[in-house]
Amino acid sequence: MTARREYPDLPIVGVGGVVILDGRALLVRRGAPPLEGEWSIPGGTLELGETLAEGVRRELLEETGLEVEVLGQIEVFERIFRDSSRKPKYHFVVVDYLCRMIAGDARAGSDATDIAWVVEPDLAKYALTSTAARVIEKAFRMAREVK
Repeated sequence: MTARREYPDLPIVGVGGVVILDGRALLVRRGAPPLEGEWSIPGGTLELGETLAEGVRRELLEETGLEVEVLGQIEVFERIFRDSSRKPKYHFVVVDYLCRMIAGDARAGSDATDIAWVVEPDLAKYALTSTAARVIEKAFRMAREVK
C-alpha cells in the first residue's frame, strides 16, 4: 500500500540529494505538486524497506539520470502545506544529503521537467524556497571542505 501524498495519515519521509560538480549545484524543476513548476533539490519519497542513502541514490537516478555517492547529511527539516481550512494537505519530513556524481548524464526524468547546473551566486535567479536555498548553500560549504 502506497502512502497518500495529499492529506496523508502520517508525515511522509522525503530524501534529497545536492550534487555539486565543478562548482555548480544540480537543480530540478518540479513537474508535480506540491512544488510544481518550481526549481528545487532533486529527490522524492523514501520507499518501505529502503535506507535513506538507498532512497537518495534511487531518487537521483530516477529524476536526473545520475548515479551518485551519498557523502553526508546536510539537514533535516519538515515541510507542511496546509489547505484553506488549515488542514495539512502535504506533510513531509525531508532529509537532504550532499552527493558526488559517479556516472551518468544529467537529464530531467521522473517528475522533473527540467534541470540546471547553477553556480552559487546565481541561486537567487531560480526562486528557490528559502529552505532549499539554505540547504544548497550549506552543501556548497560542505563540498569545499570535502575536497
